[in-house]
Amino acid sequence: MLSKRSRQIRRDTIKLSKTNGGYHWGGSFSCVEILIALFDHVLTDDDKFILSKGHACWPYYVLLREKGFNPKLEGHPSRDEHNGIHCATGSMGHGFPTAVGMAMAKKIKGEGGRVFVLMGDGECQEGTTWESLLIASKQELDNLTVVIDWNKIQGSGRVSDILDFSAIHEVVNRLKWNFISVIEGHDIDKLIFGFNRFGIGEPNFMIVNTTKGRGVSFMEDRPEWHACWLDDEHEKLAMEELSCEKELVSA
Repeated sequence: MLSKRSRQIRRDTIKLSKTNGGYHWGGSFSCVEILIALFDHVLTDDDKFILSKGHACWPYYVLLREKGFNPKLEGHPSRDEHNGIHCATGSMGHGFPTAVGMAMAKKIKGEGGRVFVLMGDGECQEGTTWESLLIASKQELDNLTVVIDWNKIQGSGRVSDILDFSAIHEVVNRLKWNFISVIEGHDIDKLIFGFNRFGIGEPNFMIVNTTKGRGVSFMEDRPEWHACWLDDEHEKLAMEELSCEKELVSA
């Protein structure tokens, strides 16, 4: 079951996105707990975060607004350093190489802080992912953490049917990244534990097993909810589910 905090962020995400013409709830709800773990427990003022899967921006905006930021509410984030957005994302494959550059810059300048980037699993099919894996390993960017929202569905269907790359963990290990796997990707405590397993001298690669549309029964593990519009009837059903679900995990 989801925590009170998780359900509230999902409700706020629906309200904010529908009011501003947003959608992409499937991929947004699969990464809510990842974002909560980062924003509530991990990120410091010296860290930078990039939402490479930019279509999942609405819970990101909710959390930024909680922090006192005022990001522009649009379908994909635009770079706005003053409001906590360090990279414009939307086209897949841009966040990871940008994060590599930021992490390298911190090393060169002798700056503290880490760089986190959240990617979708379908996004890993992009060639920039593999180039960035090589560069980060070569440069020993232990201030970089890549998080994969492994919900197994992308815009065109199921990832395994389109271009299966499930052996990516073998490549990551071969390149001497610090590999972390979180099996229960909607458990905030387990995510925090994973984020605390940072490597020294090597970059960090975390695969988080999630469910597309998690928290709303008619969205869960349904490819059409990658970008399906939530009409008023379905919105009411979703809000009822997110309000009535029993809380088994503390906020």
